[in-house]
Amino acid sequence: MSDLIVIGYDDEYKAEEVRLALAKLQVEHLIEMEDAAVVVKDEKGKIKLKQAINLTSSGAVSGGFWGLLIGVLFFNPLLGAAVGAASGALAGALSDIGVDDNFMRELGETMSPGSSALFVLVRKVTPDKVLADVSKYGGKVLRTSLSQDEESQLQAVLDRHGLLDGVPAAE
Repeated sequence: MSDLIVIGYDDEYKAEEVRLALAKLQVEHLIEMEDAAVVVKDEKGKIKLKQAINLTSSGAVSGGFWGLLIGVLFFNPLLGAAVGAASGALAGALSDIGVDDNFMRELGETMSPGSSALFVLVRKVTPDKVLADVSKYGGKVLRTSLSQDEESQLQAVLDRHGLLDGVPAAE
């Protein structure tokens, strides 16, 4: 089962920075994320969702490939590729994996202009190593599916910008 963690930042770009840091940690097998998305509320109050995976374009590419393959079998590869790409794009646009887009928009409405939030669905994590890298960005825990105690510990680490009291925080 995955845990949802939503962290808010007072900067429009900070959540994207943290998502990139988490992606690097995922390559190192320190965290396994099911989804990571960023919501930005710009200075004008407009909300933008930034998904890690664009399902519409990946569906179009996949559908185009399979449509081309089926089209070759029936001697009409161009029609097959076009129909496959269109149906793949439609299927990708209609599907939603990971964090619910409506939930992200609703939470985005409550944010102040010029801020961002990172939504992460975590399957597995090596907490001490991941928090050591991510805590330097700070942030405020907005929502989680963690226990009250775990959520409090996470917020304390983010507030201190580091794991240990005796170790200077990375700025």
